[in-house]
Amino acid sequence: MGRVRSVLGVWVAALALVAGAGALPAAAVPNGGPEADLAYHGAASMDRGTVEVRFTPRNHGPSAVPDATVRLRWSVALADAQALPLGCARSEERVVLCRVGALAADDLGEQIDLRVRLVGAPSEVLLEIDTVWSGGAVDRNRVNDRQRVLVLDTGDEYYF
Repeated sequence: MGRVRSVLGVWVAALALVAGAGALPAAAVPNGGPEADLAYHGAASMDRGTVEVRFTPRNHGPSAVPDATVRLRWSVALADAQALPLGCARSEERVVLCRVGALAADDLGEQIDLRVRLVGAPSEVLLEIDTVWSGGAVDRNRVNDRQRVLVLDTGDEYYF
C-alpha cells in the first residue's frame, strides 16, 4: 500500500507540475509509455494456395514508436518451406512475425511484401494482422492495427 501511495504521489506531483506549465503533453500516457496509434493498410490475394500480402504500417502519433512487430495469422497452416522476406520469420504453424521498425509520429513505414504457401489449396483463408510489440508505446486505438480479411482463391485483391 505504501508503494502505491508513493507512485500515486509522484504522479500527482508530476501532474501538478505539468498543469502549472499549461497542459499534459500529448505523448504522455499515465498508465504506460508514450502514446502512438499504429495502423496497417494494404491488400492480399490468393492463387492456388499461394497468398501474397502487401501492407504499409502507419503511426498516427502523437509519439514516435522506437520499433514494432506485426503478426500475420492465417486460418490454414503454412507449408513447411517458406521464402520469407528479410525481417520476417515464422513463429508458429500458421503465424509469421515481421519487424516493422521505427515509425516517427504521423509517418508511414516501409511497405512489407510477403508471399506464403498454404498447406493444400484451400478455396479461402482468413488473414488476421495485429501488432504484437510496439517498443513500449501504448496504442489506445487498437481498431486500426487489427485487421481481418477473408481472401478467396480467385487471384483478386482484397483490401484492408
